[in-house]
Amino acid sequence: MGEQSTGGGAVAVPLSPVRPPEAGPLEQRELRALDIVRRLGTIGALLLALGSLGAGAAPVLNPVQDIPVLRLFARIPTVSLAICFAGMGMLVVGWLLLGRFARPGRARLATRAQLTRTLVMWLTPLMFIPPLFSRDVYSYLAQSEIVHRGMDPYSLGPAQALGVADPLTSGVSNMWRETPAPYGPLFLKLGSWISAVVGDNIVAGVLLQRALALAGVALIIWALPRLAQRFGVEPATALWLGAANPLVLFHLVAGAHNEALGIGLMVAGLELGIRRLPVRVAGDTAPPLARGEVLFIVLGAAVITLGAAVKINAIIALGFFGVMIARRWHGRITDLLRAAALVTGVFAAVMVAVCLGTGLGFGWVGALGTPGLVRSWISPTAELANLGGVLGIALGLGNHTNALVSILQLAGTALAGLITAKFLWDSFRWRYRPIIGLGVSLGAFMMLHVAMQPWWLLWAVIPLAAAAGTSRFRVAASVASVALAFLAAPPGSTFDGRSFVVPQAYLAAALVVAVAMVVVWRRAPLLLKRDPQPVA
Repeated sequence: MGEQSTGGGAVAVPLSPVRPPEAGPLEQRELRALDIVRRLGTIGALLLALGSLGAGAAPVLNPVQDIPVLRLFARIPTVSLAICFAGMGMLVVGWLLLGRFARPGRARLATRAQLTRTLVMWLTPLMFIPPLFSRDVYSYLAQSEIVHRGMDPYSLGPAQALGVADPLTSGVSNMWRETPAPYGPLFLKLGSWISAVVGDNIVAGVLLQRALALAGVALIIWALPRLAQRFGVEPATALWLGAANPLVLFHLVAGAHNEALGIGLMVAGLELGIRRLPVRVAGDTAPPLARGEVLFIVLGAAVITLGAAVKINAIIALGFFGVMIARRWHGRITDLLRAAALVTGVFAAVMVAVCLGTGLGFGWVGALGTPGLVRSWISPTAELANLGGVLGIALGLGNHTNALVSILQLAGTALAGLITAKFLWDSFRWRYRPIIGLGVSLGAFMMLHVAMQPWWLLWAVIPLAAAAGTSRFRVAASVASVALAFLAAPPGSTFDGRSFVVPQAYLAAALVVAVAMVVVWRRAPLLLKRDPQPVA
């Protein structure tokens, strides 16, 4: 059934029966060009790291102010912002150029190891810097401290539980100081262990929270190429689009968002769960159960459930995982029901164990609506509600924006649910790969939420990167990733009315990136020439 031995006594890896032609290694001149791309991205990451000292989402009591030389960046915020934008531009351009060597259909491709080394080079400078693009990590610290002190984070906000004067509360954005935590019990329990170690040392807390995010990124790097190999997609392509994506570097690493751990556990669970499943196409006769198959199915469902105990979005993966199991068996309705019962049973057992084992119970379910208190200007539903409010005022009907937000959020969730149900059924009927249905469904839930944020797109892009091999998808995902990469400001907040700062910083950064591109063109001209090799 399309299995390939890994050699050395390792477990056979089921592969897609539709495989791209084997690509050769890069030529010497391409290796030199790849080295230039790596250096461009690394310099960009270093600039972003330096700029973060003055333009990042620094804590209220900024320790950088006490460090000679480095405190200069905090006193020149416009220059620091320009440095950040220049670093962001170099990283994005480097990522796009790197895609040249990860494009399916080329006779020569970068290897998985070369992509991984490049990614590690780019993310290393971002591991030890102040948070960027969001202040959410300070909410993580405050909510984790609430758990550490034995209080309920699902009924009390940081200001109520810790007090307004607490240093952990001071770093939390005003809008979240009195709201309950929307995160799963596993994440907050892990955070409480961090709080037990660091106390109110915010710098150490941020670094350890980023370590949790990096663990999630490591799971993504581990699972993506393996999933891609099973679904007939070049592993290098999946790594480039899903793991080296600027949104991963900017928001999961530099921003330390807990989406990293949630997505990482989700894709790792999928990889473990289908590890022993044979690859089948419609009409195939189901082979007998492989040795250890059921054990890996249970293990995969358990790991996905742990992802849902970090961010509830991962729960959608269980539905599509159940479809994969049903299709592997005999593809009958009874098989679907059996798979659903198995996956649901594992989910219930693991989730109950997590909720009771952490001592946090099930209060988090009632707090899942907390993110909806914010309206994002990039959310289609939020903007539609704002437009409706403006029209209501213009027509003399009054401002009904708040009511429209609630209505459209409910409608958006219902529509996303219908899209998910359609793709679950179509995947079961072999019209789509289940993992593609998963990516589309997660994308629908993210896009139709009133609080949609740039990094939420990764819930869709990362699973799709493992299975969607068409050029059209890669182009669309690349364009969306580049556009969203620049929508969040490095400080994670507005500029307090100083709107003139942003265009000045962008202009200075554009000049720096333009000079860098001239250097790249002189050192490696082939990077800026049209690739003559065929593209799939």
